Amino acid sequence: MDETTSTRPRVVTPFGPRTTAAEILDGVDLTGRRIIVTGGASGIGTETVRALAHAGAEVTVAVRRPDAAADLVEELAGTAGSARAAQLDLADLSSVAAFLAGWQGPVDAVVANAGIMAVANRQLNAQGWESQLATNHLGHFALVTGLRDNLSASGSARVVLVSSGAHLRAPFDFADPHFAQRPYDRWSAYGQSKTATVLFATGIANRWADEGITGNAVNPGYILTNLQRHLDDETMRAFGVLDEAGNRVPLDYYKTPAQGASTSVLLAASPLVEGVTGRYFEDNQEAEVVSGPQEAEAGVAPHALDSAAAERLWTYSEQAVPR
Repeated sequence: MDETTSTRPRVVTPFGPRTTAAEILDGVDLTGRRIIVTGGASGIGTETVRALAHAGAEVTVAVRRPDAAADLVEELAGTAGSARAAQLDLADLSSVAAFLAGWQGPVDAVVANAGIMAVANRQLNAQGWESQLATNHLGHFALVTGLRDNLSASGSARVVLVSSGAHLRAPFDFADPHFAQRPYDRWSAYGQSKTATVLFATGIANRWADEGITGNAVNPGYILTNLQRHLDDETMRAFGVLDEAGNRVPLDYYKTPAQGASTSVLLAASPLVEGVTGRYFEDNQEAEVVSGPQEAEAGVAPHALDSAAAERLWTYSEQAVPR
C-alpha cells in the first residue's frame, strides 16, 4: 500500500449491509448500457443481473452452461432492459478467446462475479494453473484485458471484481502461486486468488485511469449460494450453517443473495461512485485498511492494495495469459 492509498478519504454511501441490489438502483436509468456479468446464472450473480436489467441495462450473462441462465433470460425479457446468455468458461482460455472474438462494440461494465471456493484437492487446468487462481483471477484477467479497447470505447467503463474477506489471510505467493512446491491448502489457495482480485483492481486504477476505466473490488459478505458446493457436510456444520437434517440454515449475520449483490451493483452502475477506482468495498462502503489482517474479520489488507505487488501481479498475469 502506498502513501496515496493510505491518506485518501474513504468513500461513504447512504447504503448499508442489508440494502438490496434493487434498492441501490432505485431511480437510476441504465438504458443503453451494456454490462457483462460472469457467473450470472446463480446466487449473487443472478441478483446482480436482475437489478441491472430492471434498471434498463443490456446484460450479458457469461456462464459455463448458457442453458442454466435460460429461465433468467426469459424472466427478464419484459423488463426495462434485457439479458442474454453467452458461453464462458474462465478456466479454459480457448473459451475466453471465443467469447472475446464474438463480442462487438463498447462495454460499459464487467462484473467479474464467477468464482470457485475451497476446492478440496489441488486441480490444474490445461495451462497448469491451480483451479481457484485460474477461475477467480487469471481467467478474469484474460477476459478484462481482452476487452480493454471495448471498455475504453465506453468512455466511462467500470470493472467490478468480486473478492472475499478470505484475502485477509493469504498474500499472493509469487514464488509458488500454483502450489507446485508447498503443500496445497484449499483455504490458502482461495484466499490467494481473492488477494489477486483486489490487486487486479489496483492495477486497473494505476494503468487505465486515463482511458476512463475504473476498477474496484468487492467483498459481498456471507451468503449461502452454490459457492459452497465444494464444502462437505462436516465443514458446513462446523460453520454452523447446516443442521442435523442436512438443511442449510443461514446465521443471523448472513445476507440474502439480493443483499449480497448490492455492493457489486453499486460499483457497476450507481452514479454515487462515478470515477472511484482502486478501492475495496464491503457492505456498500469503502472498507478500512486493517493492520494485522490475519486476525481481522473485516476490512482490506495492506498486501492487497500494494501498488508494487499489483504491478508484479499484472506482469505475471500477462506472461501467464498468452495473446
